[in-house]
Amino acid sequence: MPGIESSGPDDDPAPPCPGARVRLTFHGAAGEVTGSMHLLETGGENVLLDCGLFQGPRAESRLKNQKFPLKPSDFSAVILSHAHIDHAGRLPILARLGYEGPVYCTPATRDLSVIMLADAGHIQEADAAFLQKRGQKDARPLYTMGDAAKIVECMVDVPYNTPTEVRPGVTLTFHDAGHILGSASVALDLAGGKRIVFSGDIGRAGLPLIGDPVSPKGPRADALIIESTYAGRIHESVEEAQTILAGHVVRIARRGGKIMIPAFAVGRTQEIMYELHGLLLAGKIPNIPIYVDSPLAVNATDVFRRHGNIYDRGEQLVGSVKDPLDFSMAHYVRSLDESKRLNTMHGPAIIIAASGMAESGRIVHHLRHGLGDPKNMVLLVGWQGSGTLGERLRSGQKEVRIFGDPVDVRAEIQMIAGYSAHGDREDLGAWVKGLGELPARAFCVHGEAGLQPMAKLLDEAGIGRVDVPSLGQSFDL
Repeated sequence: MPGIESSGPDDDPAPPCPGARVRLTFHGAAGEVTGSMHLLETGGENVLLDCGLFQGPRAESRLKNQKFPLKPSDFSAVILSHAHIDHAGRLPILARLGYEGPVYCTPATRDLSVIMLADAGHIQEADAAFLQKRGQKDARPLYTMGDAAKIVECMVDVPYNTPTEVRPGVTLTFHDAGHILGSASVALDLAGGKRIVFSGDIGRAGLPLIGDPVSPKGPRADALIIESTYAGRIHESVEEAQTILAGHVVRIARRGGKIMIPAFAVGRTQEIMYELHGLLLAGKIPNIPIYVDSPLAVNATDVFRRHGNIYDRGEQLVGSVKDPLDFSMAHYVRSLDESKRLNTMHGPAIIIAASGMAESGRIVHHLRHGLGDPKNMVLLVGWQGSGTLGERLRSGQKEVRIFGDPVDVRAEIQMIAGYSAHGDREDLGAWVKGLGELPARAFCVHGEAGLQPMAKLLDEAGIGRVDVPSLGQSFDL
């Protein structure tokens, strides 16, 4: 296909054979955080765990995404842990390459994927058009909105805690990972008696709206694939994060500034809106307008409302108001004209917009207009990838380039780590302990600085063999 290189083997997969050799190959999120994709070969009924997009600086990530390492014939099913683009964003490439098999996910993940993959397809098309205007006449999108629509039609809903035979001899059970709405950890029980557990992204106990993570208990796992994003860190508590957030809002409102919050459209935006609602009801922040300026985030919020049945019922606000994401000071912005008006509006105000690393989306325009005003604040509420605009702001650069132009950074830059949707060292350790009998071996993925701390944590827990795989590396189980 134009723009995509598929480099999978040419031979056909062997027929299923219970007890045959089981092999894991790591095709993404190996030695880095994004691009989650792992191939599980079970003797013919091969399964792909996630199919995520590499993210980061555009030129670098585009080159990596163009080289797709597999062919659709290399596997007969896909299992999707959650809808974040670094886990689901290469799925439309499968449709473009001709894949028509099932993609198993939770109901909420399917609904979020409908909007997120369509948005990703639109971005791919727009990026290709931009490059063509810049003289790269052969530039093609990785995939289109049509490809995204095709792969969504392949998605099969599987609720939490419901063992389901997804292929002959392969039984899947999803468990709430507590990361975003619908996120799941995956337990796979194979006909030959082997058990594979894939953590997906593990959340934190006590996060707003989302249920707490649940460890997949059961027979001893032969292999655990576990994320490692923050295995080397201890987050501030959610309660501390609430206090810090309230303090920032009060202080910036007093000086008449705007708080610009780059936030992932799915998960982080809804959590921050929930927190601001609670703080407003408690009288801890003033009545100032709060704008969610992202069509994707607005659509995602609608999906959250449809799946309110899986909100954390232990949250006070969930049980005390009709809609925890709707309140008097909340404004959900769809139109481009209204978004542009926010740039000329005087504060105080809060603007929450994608993308979370400030690499694209409407937040970039708000930063271009607002970074030069010392009354304003940029509040980072999530992980910032190396080389991204968000990371450059976090590191203290006094001048950044936006749309090719230099922009002075006079606004205050702050970061809150307590709203991370990824568990820290203590959360990850508790999740591993919750498995019951420790797995025979483990693989640390989805991390950079956290990989070695995660390996050490698992070693200290008593897991006999722990590996940190590199991209493309295979292991027999």
